[in-house]
Amino acid sequence: MTPEGVLVIAREGITALLMMAVPVVGVGLATGLIVAVFQATTQVQEPTLVFVPKIIAIMLAIMFFSDWIMTVIVEFTQGLWGGDMGTL
Repeated sequence: MTPEGVLVIAREGITALLMMAVPVVGVGLATGLIVAVFQATTQVQEPTLVFVPKIIAIMLAIMFFSDWIMTVIVEFTQGLWGGDMGTL
């Protein structure tokens, strides 16, 4: 395995990781922002109010994006084992 091959595999792995994480993290970020705006407008400063909506939203996002996430994982693994990611 050449150093270029290792860099290609690392780059593709990081890209696959980001593609899997961004939708779920984005939903959590959006939910947190909505709850923060709600708390600011109503002046309800309950610290636990943030966690339940975020947990529910993230679980729903994982359920919604799970097929796509599995496709990304399978394509990365097939590319890794098939030798499509550079010189192995």
